Amino acid sequence: MTDPARPTSHSASQGKPTRKCPVCGAPRDEAHKPFCSTRCRDRDLLQWLSDGYALPGTGQDEPDDEEVFNR
Repeated sequence: MTDPARPTSHSASQGKPTRKCPVCGAPRDEAHKPFCSTRCRDRDLLQWLSDGYALPGTGQDEPDDEEVFNR
């Protein structure tokens, strides 16, 4: 039984869950999938290009100059 005051996450016409823009949370637009607009798509790209997204972990060790020249 569903609560009529609570919105559902499924689209009644398609039976698929409605997904939101990962940047702002607005409903997605098919022309800019998975985003809602060109603005949000560009904001996400800028995050990638400016190293705004990163996976946690340790960095790689860079070889010492002696190791590079002794090969």
